[in-house]
Amino acid sequence: MLEQAIAGQSPFLLTCDHYGRLIPAMLGDLGLPESERKQHIGWDIGIAGVAERMSAALDAHLVAQRYSRLVIDCNRPPEAVSSIPLISEATTVPGNNGLSRDAAESRRRLIFDPYHQRIDDVIDARLRAGRPTVLVSLHSFTPVYAGVSRPWHIGTLYQHDTRLPPLLLQALRAEPDLVVGDNEPYAVSDATDYTIPVHGERRGLMNTGIEIRQDLISDPAGETQWAERLTRVFVGIEATLKARGLI
Repeated sequence: MLEQAIAGQSPFLLTCDHYGRLIPAMLGDLGLPESERKQHIGWDIGIAGVAERMSAALDAHLVAQRYSRLVIDCNRPPEAVSSIPLISEATTVPGNNGLSRDAAESRRRLIFDPYHQRIDDVIDARLRAGRPTVLVSLHSFTPVYAGVSRPWHIGTLYQHDTRLPPLLLQALRAEPDLVVGDNEPYAVSDATDYTIPVHGERRGLMNTGIEIRQDLISDPAGETQWAERLTRVFVGIEATLKARGLI
């Protein structure tokens, strides 16, 4: 995994479940050509650059997973069918076909568990130090899914938190050029998500997910523009949370 701004003073803890697309050497290429592995099925295109830039600008601790979600999806409950996908979107993943229980457990033990243990450890250390912690999980989404264009530039994802998501929605909708999704194009649930339910909700942390449309962050210029925009938004949100005595 990757970490950045480990001693960051920001209250925001950034996570990036689909930051990278590495595949362990012992698994080869999972039977897929590079042209498939570099698509959305393998990782969240563009979000790595946004996450790194936000972490640096906010001085926020970032914990990011370098391994591809095709190996094991670190934002899915391990018992979910989509945890180690046989079919991702319309693509069959030959290397995941006929996977034994032991092989699946090995992937969880080597990749999934260390990532989430690290997030737990970071939160524990922050709480012991009396530092406020607000969880922000960063993702990106495809401009078109199943032949249907998606109109949103960015979406906020949440389930139970009523403190942070409304502030984020308000701030993003104040931007004159944005179409903002409210739990679109996805919504958080215990059945389909792991990071927010486990690290955010179960621990009582303010939390939100963010999804940015991939065509907007497909190059360094786009990554920089969106990181700067979100940094400005979260600086404002931090001031509001402090004013309300929430952090």
